[in-house]
Formats: sequence, C-alpha cells, structure tokens
Amino acid sequence: MDIFDKIGVTLASAGKDVTQKAKDVSEVAKLKIDIRSKEDFVEKQYAALGKRYYEKYKDEKDHEEAEQFFLISEALEEIERMQAGVMKIQGAAKCPSCGTKVAETASFCSNCGAKIDVMFEE
Repeated sequence: MDIFDKIGVTLASAGKDVTQKAKDVSEVAKLKIDIRSKEDFVEKQYAALGKRYYEKYKDEKDHEEAEQFFLISEALEEIERMQAGVMKIQGAAKCPSCGTKVAETASFCSNCGAKIDVMFEE
C-alpha cells in the first residue's frame, strides 16, 4: 500500500503544480491585456496632445516642426479630396451647415435640418 500512497502524494503534488501554473499563466495574460490597454491609452493621449500642438502652431511658418506641419496639412488636404471623390461616387455630399453626409438630391439635412440649397457639382 505504501507505493500507492506515494503515487497519490506525487499526483496530488503534480496537480497542485499544474493548477498553480495555470493560475500564473492566466494572471500573466490578464496583466498583459491590462498593460496593452494602458499603452493604447497613452498612445491616444500622445496623439491628442500632438493634435492640439499641431492645431495651435500650424500657421506659424518659423516653427521648428514647420516641415512636419506642412506634410500633415498636405495629407489632410489630400484626405479631404479623396473623401470628396468617395462622396461623389456615392451620389452624396456634405451638408454645408454641419458637414453630415447627405444625398445630392436631399432638400434638407437629416442631421441638422438645414435647407440644402447649394448646387452640388456634377
């Protein structure tokens, strides 16, 4: 019987080790998810800070980041042109009042109710 007792103790010990390792793996996974969440939060804060900085200084020509500001402005203009192209293909345009996407045939904006009397380009 002594051998069965030893096997039982060994199995119980191995089971405890496996359970502890599973808990450790689970805890590490949770911590990694929490870390990634905080890193994402910090990245968003950096982006918001950078955007505010850009908005504040974008019109200054003698700024040390003037080249980056120019490149950002140029990219934003290109994005606007591409978005206008998408809207034209979709038969839509922006409301002149609130900027919401409206059908070219709309008489009023469905978002703000503004009268759409501007002739959209064909």
